[in-house]
Amino acid sequence: MNNAALYSQRPRDEFEILREKMVAYLREHYGIKDERVLEAMQKVPREKFVPEALKSQAYKDNALPIAANQTISQPFIVAKMTELLELSYDAFESPGSFVGRPKSRSRVLEVGTGSGYQAAILAHLTRMVYSIERIPQLAHEARKRLESLGIRNVVIKCSDGSLGWEIQAPFDAIIVTAASPKIPTPLLSQLKIGGRLVIPVGEDRNCQRLIRITKKESGFSVEDFGACSFVPLIGEHGWKQVQ
Repeated sequence: MNNAALYSQRPRDEFEILREKMVAYLREHYGIKDERVLEAMQKVPREKFVPEALKSQAYKDNALPIAANQTISQPFIVAKMTELLELSYDAFESPGSFVGRPKSRSRVLEVGTGSGYQAAILAHLTRMVYSIERIPQLAHEARKRLESLGIRNVVIKCSDGSLGWEIQAPFDAIIVTAASPKIPTPLLSQLKIGGRLVIPVGEDRNCQRLIRITKKESGFSVEDFGACSFVPLIGEHGWKQVQ
């Protein structure tokens, strides 16, 4: 009997059902079209990435607080930002596999590990994820969560994410899960030609614009995907301090 058959026969828990409903909502209400992104969000247990007291809210469509005054992003934002990366799917894993053989050969940089949820989604979609978190507690806890789920293709370091990860560059895609008043120039230089940077940008700490930048042979193209609100990106090329 194959894994898919075993999966279909075992009892489904409450969180699995809620996860399925969340994915259906993302598809039908928000128009998320990348089925591989939706598949990843169906398989990653979001309840493992939120505080115990908030597990019952794990599949509501809103951000939730985590440790160190940070947040886990709203499911829609996670899906939208991941979709905007437009990862190239040129290698395929076996059906029913979670980590297994990656679906994309892309190398992705994440700035702002937080709970580790976004990294887990990316790990399901791509060969290697490099994630930077400035808060040691969050970096440590995210590593533990990912390891407990058998995710081995995420490397986390504790550092200033606005500087990127030069030794691992260039990247096919960069995703920033905290808002910067301006585009961090090191991140632009660490993109491959054709690579995409998805980042919330704005000088208002309460409201920013979700921006996608694509690196061209002769410069950059910039697209605006509307208003958003994120915790601040603290660092040399972000905000200088927490208010």
